[in-house]
Amino acid sequence: MAKLPIPVEQIIAQFGPHLHFPDPEGTPGRDEPDRIVETHCCFCGMQCGIKLLAKDNKVVGFEPWMEFPFNEGRLCPKGVQRYLQDNHPDRLTSPLVNTPGKGYLPVAWDEAMDRTVSEIKRIQEKYGHDAFAVLSGVSLTNEKSYMMGKFARVALKTKNLDYNGRLCMVSAGAGNKKAFGLDRTSNNYTDLAHAEVIIVTGANVSETFPTLTYWLWQARDNGAKIIVVDPRQIPLARTADIHLDIRPGTDSALFGAILNYMVQHDMLDHEFIANHTSGFEDAIAAVRDYSLEWAEEVTGAKKEKIEAAAKLWGKASTSFLLHARGIEHHTKGVENVLSCINIVLASGRIGRPYCGYGTITGQGNGQGGREHGHKCDQLPGNRDIENPEHRRYIAEVWGIDEKDLPGKGLTAYEIIEAIHRDEIKGLLSICFNPLVSLPNNNYVRAALEKLEFYVGIDFFMSETIRHCDIILPGSLHEEEDGTVTTAEGRVVRIRKVVDPPVGARPDSEIIQEIARRLGAGDKFSYASSEAIFNELRIASKGGTADYYGITYDKIERNMGVFWPCPDLDHPGTPRLWEDRKFKTPDGRAHFNPVQYHPSMDPTDAEFPVILTTGRVVSQYLSGTQTRRIGKLVKQFAQPFLEIHPVLAHTMGISQHEDVRVVTKRGDAIFPANIVETIREDTVFIPYHWPGKKSANQLTSGFLDPISKIPEFKVSACRLEPLGTQSYIGNDARDYQSI
Repeated sequence: MAKLPIPVEQIIAQFGPHLHFPDPEGTPGRDEPDRIVETHCCFCGMQCGIKLLAKDNKVVGFEPWMEFPFNEGRLCPKGVQRYLQDNHPDRLTSPLVNTPGKGYLPVAWDEAMDRTVSEIKRIQEKYGHDAFAVLSGVSLTNEKSYMMGKFARVALKTKNLDYNGRLCMVSAGAGNKKAFGLDRTSNNYTDLAHAEVIIVTGANVSETFPTLTYWLWQARDNGAKIIVVDPRQIPLARTADIHLDIRPGTDSALFGAILNYMVQHDMLDHEFIANHTSGFEDAIAAVRDYSLEWAEEVTGAKKEKIEAAAKLWGKASTSFLLHARGIEHHTKGVENVLSCINIVLASGRIGRPYCGYGTITGQGNGQGGREHGHKCDQLPGNRDIENPEHRRYIAEVWGIDEKDLPGKGLTAYEIIEAIHRDEIKGLLSICFNPLVSLPNNNYVRAALEKLEFYVGIDFFMSETIRHCDIILPGSLHEEEDGTVTTAEGRVVRIRKVVDPPVGARPDSEIIQEIARRLGAGDKFSYASSEAIFNELRIASKGGTADYYGITYDKIERNMGVFWPCPDLDHPGTPRLWEDRKFKTPDGRAHFNPVQYHPSMDPTDAEFPVILTTGRVVSQYLSGTQTRRIGKLVKQFAQPFLEIHPVLAHTMGISQHEDVRVVTKRGDAIFPANIVETIREDTVFIPYHWPGKKSANQLTSGFLDPISKIPEFKVSACRLEPLGTQSYIGNDARDYQSI
């Protein structure tokens, strides 16, 4: 042990005899772990590299994985704390049956499986195959996402399968496919560091994707100009060169005006437009009257700032545009996405170094999970379930007749509506908590209570599966091998670190066992996750999301492989469109005409304030995992109502005062957090909490007509101060406060 610079006796005399010093011979540290496993964080689409430490079949800690190229060891608060969920006392470790008058009682696996399968058969024999639905989740690995799509269509033979990515990236996916014929961020994120201008719109990067912020700071250090579009002065906006604090729901008006400005001032790449795009004239005609003055009136952002942003973007040599849920959670989410893509195409800055466009995927496997078949309208490889050629190919891979492959089904919220209409009688869910994450959740609760049979697979007792008849205890991220696809389009390995606790089972084993008992065991007899992935590779071959050339070994050797990767000798594709060959039928990128129109829940005299929702740094999605991790709960223990001082003064609301927020769907009470960093006509509530604290009691079920994504970001509301005060209980309770 190193010697202290002054004698111990002198320190004790100065500071007191209560100090404790280690034995001079040294003290043992923690026990050395059995294994240190390189894997990835389970939270958000960045999928940061992390090393998990295991001892006696338990995860006991973590170390940074410095070599992984995206995050280089950096982690956000969720990543640092994520390992603490593994040994949580709330883990489900036995199948449970909801018993009248007694609640949930543990049963043997055989009994739980027997009842599950008998109820599935009863409902389908009585009402038809489509009367049983599946809701899946994109925090699952690619292997499990693929298998859920196959399970629903081959074992259950139902068309009614959808996933919680319906609440996240589907507007981006639809817009990307319309414009490019392929749905993926165009570049790896290291390209950001050398872009001259970066637009970040509808993405609170510093809180929801903190490790991505590093690359934005690198760009800024290299001289980049950063433009942030958001109704709140989010942390990134405070150091941005331009912050456009637009009114929620006016995104397409803003980007339409920027496109018009680019045309008027000839800030166009004429060669790229002429030789590599189509639809330019129609896109321009749609925004020809979108003046800066009109944009200011509609969006609420100053015309001088809009013009400055248009000039920066139009004159740049290299640029990048990033967006997330802020522009996608709308009844016009697809249009918003297309309006962003239009200004990218007009600049010609795509398919070149340091020039790109991308969607920041929010869920753990938000990218891969939307590519391989647990969407209601999709087959593996991002194929179209209504395309006869696509159907024939997948039917051949699966060994079934094409006519036995179900067609397009209902989306997630439409499944809830169909339960209310008595069209769907049974449900299986995995990795989905719709009672917190879907809008108008009192309506969702009523649907769950109406089901004749509901079976859920989960590792914690979520708010949703409390309504199950049978609960099957599944596995965490680190309890099965697999792959996920990062927001960059990089396919990476999830490595098994520990076994599930005694009594729980791996998700893939549960699904295969149900399939076997339904008579489809010959189609679900995978010996390993790698075997599932190898079938996925074949199923994706020739699709727009082509993984055929990616193998576990190739991923290991390269710390990930970017798709598309069509053959084993292909190195992968970190940057798309360098060959200017887009995946559309004509091989060109498509402009799309977008005209602004108001949101479906406009303000009026009765509901004069705009409510918008989003995330906070320490919580993830519906909070099933993060609300069980003490330090994350301490940082944000409960939701709050973020409100501007001017609006608070007008309404007579004081700091931390309880405020009833009322919309056409219902009401809920939140303590006020008075801040200067939000528009005066807008309030914000984070959505990670259930029950009476749920923001989604208030949001609407209005859907985008193309993507069927709900309009979470715009709800007309009124505020009623209650005169009482609540202790918010957050370390960050005065976060952004005045």
